[in-house]
Amino acid sequence: MGQAQRPRAAGDRVRSLSGARPSPTRRVAQAIDALRHGWPIRVGDAPVLLPIETAPLPEARAAHLLISAARAETLRLTNQRAAADGHSPVLIRAAEPLRVAQALAVADPARDLDAPLKGPFRAEDCAWPAEAAAALELARVAGVLPAFLVAPAPEGEPVAFAVADLAAWSDPANLHIATRATLPVIVGEDARIIAFRAIDDMREHVALVLGEQTSDRAPLVRLHSECLTGDVFSSLKCDCGPQLDAALAAMAVEAAAGGWGLLLYLRQEGRGIGLINKLRAYRLQDEGLDTLEANRSLGLPAEARDFPLAARMLDLLGVDTIRLMTNNPAKVAALEAAGVTVAERVPHQLPANPHNHRYLETKRDRAGHLLT
Repeated sequence: MGQAQRPRAAGDRVRSLSGARPSPTRRVAQAIDALRHGWPIRVGDAPVLLPIETAPLPEARAAHLLISAARAETLRLTNQRAAADGHSPVLIRAAEPLRVAQALAVADPARDLDAPLKGPFRAEDCAWPAEAAAALELARVAGVLPAFLVAPAPEGEPVAFAVADLAAWSDPANLHIATRATLPVIVGEDARIIAFRAIDDMREHVALVLGEQTSDRAPLVRLHSECLTGDVFSSLKCDCGPQLDAALAAMAVEAAAGGWGLLLYLRQEGRGIGLINKLRAYRLQDEGLDTLEANRSLGLPAEARDFPLAARMLDLLGVDTIRLMTNNPAKVAALEAAGVTVAERVPHQLPANPHNHRYLETKRDRAGHLLT
């Protein structure tokens, strides 16, 4: 990578312009930006962490690495450090300090065939587990591999945030309506679109309304998480594109019958792991892993979507009771836990094709999706 230069006193400059320290959400936004640029971060009083995937400094090195439990399992370290799930943090020590290129072979499962021999490593007690978990979660949000050099030399000036800042940044209450417009679409020329965004979060979510909103009839609602490959390129590896089209068609029928439909389009690519990591998971699926196994191999959650965010969108639209198009009981449970009444679960399933039948079987058999 090129020698990207980080402004030495970015945090001080923000303080001087505003007259105060950045807010918790702004600190998280700055840390996300740091991870994407390969700059070091510090969570609370934990050691400085350098993202292995994006680090632009080839001379950076460290004896300790922070990785996920699933990645530690691949490195045969689970007997030394048991973990409840694949996304939990594990601190490992190498026999000698590793440079970024060497650490990348440890962090990225796609490199396992090219560099099968790694180590030796030893899992060690982590004295800062909450900070470590926050760092891995921030990596997921930033869309980079969840792996860090710990206390790297040289470390540079870190961007700092606290564990509690992450919860403040992801609070659905931050979301607000940014604008509204009419949007003629194929299934309804009178459709309306509402855009939402949250402070210090670059993701922008939208709702598409078909028919006239009425208080005496619960809308037909579909939560659709962004899928570039399926929605735009008509990928056959998933059923996202056909699900989106079928949901809009059903809402048009509902609107024609005097009801109304509401599609919430959530910017949560790859079940919340981001586009790049989703494509990494696709590559691992090409090697024989299923959807959940691929996510675990990357050290990422099988499900990281934020359904309370959808509940907040409904609240801002004045909707508290819905008929939900889904075969995923977790969506129903999450919305109801957030205060939304799901008056009816409307089955929403499309036929399989030769490329996605295993994906659909995995959703049914391992993720708890219903058939009808």
